[in-house]
Amino acid sequence: MKAVPAHAAATLAGLLTLSLLLASACSSRQPPPLPSLLERILAAGEITVVTRTGPTTYYLENDQKSGFAYELASRFADYLDVDLKVIVAGSNAELIEILRQGKADFAAASLINHILPDRQLLLAPTHQWLTFHLVYRNGGERPAHLEEILPDKIHIAGDSIPSTFMDFLQANHPELQWEIHPELNTQDLLAKIESGAIAYTITDSNELIIARNIHPEIRPALTVGPPLRLAWAFRRNDRDLSLVQEAQVFQTTEYESGDLADLFDSYFGHTGEYDYMDSRNFIDRYALRLPEYRNLFEQAAIAHQLDWRLLAALSYQESHWDHSARSATGVRGLMMLTRNTATSLGVKDRQDPEQSIDGGAQYLARLVEKIPAHIPDPDRRWFALAAYNIGYGHVEDARVLTERQGGNPDSWEEVKERVPLLSRKKWYKATRYGYARGYQTVEFVEHIRKYYNILVQLTQPQIEPYQRQVERLYSDSQEI
Repeated sequence: MKAVPAHAAATLAGLLTLSLLLASACSSRQPPPLPSLLERILAAGEITVVTRTGPTTYYLENDQKSGFAYELASRFADYLDVDLKVIVAGSNAELIEILRQGKADFAAASLINHILPDRQLLLAPTHQWLTFHLVYRNGGERPAHLEEILPDKIHIAGDSIPSTFMDFLQANHPELQWEIHPELNTQDLLAKIESGAIAYTITDSNELIIARNIHPEIRPALTVGPPLRLAWAFRRNDRDLSLVQEAQVFQTTEYESGDLADLFDSYFGHTGEYDYMDSRNFIDRYALRLPEYRNLFEQAAIAHQLDWRLLAALSYQESHWDHSARSATGVRGLMMLTRNTATSLGVKDRQDPEQSIDGGAQYLARLVEKIPAHIPDPDRRWFALAAYNIGYGHVEDARVLTERQGGNPDSWEEVKERVPLLSRKKWYKATRYGYARGYQTVEFVEHIRKYYNILVQLTQPQIEPYQRQVERLYSDSQEI
């Protein structure tokens, strides 16, 4: 065997050493870390939430997504500067499965912290406290303890109460009788309480706040169980808490800024009834605010062949004639136009009085034209107002329900009895456009009718000279 020259041997040794060093470096080098869930969401520019339809969670109103749970999730998406994709589940069980399979990034649907029966999920952070209440009908004897309702039973809607909480109640009150109604929701049972068809049900505090506006005879008897925390749900991954931690930062910011309280108040804080003070406030603002905008209402009404007093009444219901008015859902201005509606109408500044009034008039005129031609006034205008609030599709659903029940679908007086049915599962599941807060639409239209009638009276020729005296009386007053 031929000897290797000394210089070649040195070269080979050097190459061998270099190879070993490279091999060692490669073996010690770790693969780059995978991006966190939050990083993937930010890179994709989209976050997906799964929720459920209902008056306290998510619903479509006038083609706009609304609901407390949805609005908070939407604000989180804005905070992250990404788009929000919404998946609607039919039940809590379906919602949990969608989240567990990774089809959604988080769930927002009034979920009770520490009670959701799935170890693969994590609930955080707490954004609200919730209580459950035994509800009975006004005029009945108010029970001081659950046992006092015997021999009556407690009726429960579907999965409105978490199963573990039901287990807690049944374990602590074994003598009570329960009847579960899988096809009914809480609003259905509260309507039965109102009519006297059943004696008792249990509902959460959010549902109760909303329901008392439409079922005046229902009353909370007592609080059932301890206060419970509402939270969002996430897939559990103890090695990647990036999204959960960011949600905590977001909700802390919302809480400390007061925005969370404002959002809650916008959905659950309005409990006032239609009363004398409402009329009093209307007269005050008629004298103090309307004169500034009256010419604009009159001009827009002429341009779009409407009654200016109807426009003014609509504007008062929407904004109390406050051009800077803004709701939690983002509608703005004297006519409270959504961004999409304003864009379609050519309105560039929703808080500009002239643009807002003309845009609202144009939109209302379109809806009036959309109402079937054979429906005469005044019903025609009431249907148009309902469509302004809830969307034309939901109005048509209510008319179909009216006809199915043997009523006159061209009469507002008959249709308005069915509009609230759009909030009940028994009825809305058979409609084309589904759930809607129909009871609020009836209030919306009836309020405007009242304001319109007052304006008609105040603007009669024999009244206006007196009204000018009233305006002079207010002219030196400071508006409240």
